[in-house]
Amino acid sequence: MASDSFIHSVAGAAGGILAMSATYPLVFLSTRAANETKGQGKSTYQAVVDVLKREGVRGLYSGLNSSLLGIAVTNGVYYYFYESTKGVIIRSRGGSQGLSTLESMLAGLIAGTATTITSNPVWVIQAAQTVSGMDTGAVDAPPPKRLGAFATAAHLLQTDGPAAFFRGLGPALVLVVNPVLQYTVFEQLKNALVRRRRQAGRTGPLLTDWDFFLLGAVSKLVATGVTYPYIVVKSRLQAGHAAAARYRSALHGLRTIIAEEGVSGVYKGAASKLLQSVLTAAILFASQRRIYELTKKVRFRFRVRGKRVR
Repeated sequence: MASDSFIHSVAGAAGGILAMSATYPLVFLSTRAANETKGQGKSTYQAVVDVLKREGVRGLYSGLNSSLLGIAVTNGVYYYFYESTKGVIIRSRGGSQGLSTLESMLAGLIAGTATTITSNPVWVIQAAQTVSGMDTGAVDAPPPKRLGAFATAAHLLQTDGPAAFFRGLGPALVLVVNPVLQYTVFEQLKNALVRRRRQAGRTGPLLTDWDFFLLGAVSKLVATGVTYPYIVVKSRLQAGHAAAARYRSALHGLRTIIAEEGVSGVYKGAASKLLQSVLTAAILFASQRRIYELTKKVRFRFRVRGKRVR
């Protein structure tokens, strides 16, 4: 089971890289929107136009390198711990290979906590890269100087010390509920669909790539829709937002944003974030399954060849 969990981990990391590469401009826009305070709000269209005028197409991909590293670490660690925990649960109780709602939540909670602590420094770097140059002034101002991931990390270490890499960890841990919700909804919808098709006497594969795509999209839509206000607080803390320095806790940050910017303040960038999250999850679930199956086939062939050589 350990080797199977590792294959899931590798497939999850690879699937995450594919999904993030395809949707990164939406990540960039939602992160910037979440870090805008009252009076700075722009429509998604205007934000795109301004970035293209000042920074060119490359501006929409600022922070992509650290994001790809972040998503690889996040998904790799998450899938490893989720599948390992799932295996322990199934072996301990026997019976059905599917997880109940409570079992899915427990596996998600363990995997999400391990993932959040491991990957938070990478997301702090990504957020810092994304919001750099936000306050340079007019649209016709010269493009801001871009720092790479390592240069950004060095700058954070020099200015704020090691603690900078764990900014936003509090709300990030609260947001462990996001993947818990996502994978719980996914598992339960998947189990329900499998049961229904078995009862209908369907032969062959019970789930298609399109099923995984839709199930991933629906589960992420539910999870992100519920947790988005905390995503805004986490994004501001990780980016070192000036206003976030006053937040004593994630809950205090929420109250402060609502008091100063209204309820709409905790939903800034929600449209692009929801679209990005849904597309990313859909691509991830579909590609992770394919990569997982391909990796197992390749591994099996190498084992067979190895035995023949012996």
